[in-house]
Amino acid sequence: MELKKQILNLIAHQAKLSPKLIATMLGAEEEAIVRAIREMEEDKIILGYNTVINWDKIGSDGVTATIEVKVTPQREVGFNGVAERICRFSEVRSVHLVSGSYDLSVVVDGRDLKEIAAFVSHKLSTLDEVQSTVTHFVLKTYKVDNFVFEDAREDERLVISP
Repeated sequence: MELKKQILNLIAHQAKLSPKLIATMLGAEEEAIVRAIREMEEDKIILGYNTVINWDKIGSDGVTATIEVKVTPQREVGFNGVAERICRFSEVRSVHLVSGSYDLSVVVDGRDLKEIAAFVSHKLSTLDEVQSTVTHFVLKTYKVDNFVFEDAREDERLVISP
C-alpha cells in the first residue's frame, strides 16, 4: 500500500509521468508501478486523469459558480440520495458534503450567468429535498490543484532613495 500512496502523490501533481520515470523516482521496478497503477484504476482509486487549463488565456467566455445548497436529508440515505441526484446533472463539476450553515457545495459550469441561473431555478431548486440555495459566481481564478494561474508580477513601484 505504501508504494501505491507514493505513486498517487507523484501523479496527483503531474499525471503525465511515465511508469518508467516513476519507477526511477521511487527506486522500484517498472512492472510493479504499471501493475499498481492498473490495480488502482480497477479499484476506482484512480478515477481519471485531468488537465488543468487556464481558459482565460484563450478567451473562454464560460462561467463557473459555487452553489451553497441546504437540503433535507432523506430517511435511511441521509444526504447521499440528493447528492447523487445532483451529480447526474451535466452542468455539475463537483459536489461536496460540507459542515457549516449549508449542506452541499456544488460547483457548476455554464456558458453565461443566465445558463447557471436557469440551472438553479429549473433543475436544482425543483428537487424536493432542496430547501435553499446561494450562488457565488467565480470572478477570477488564482490557483487550482496547486497550479498558480498567473506569474508573479514584478514590483512596479518607483524606487525612492534619500
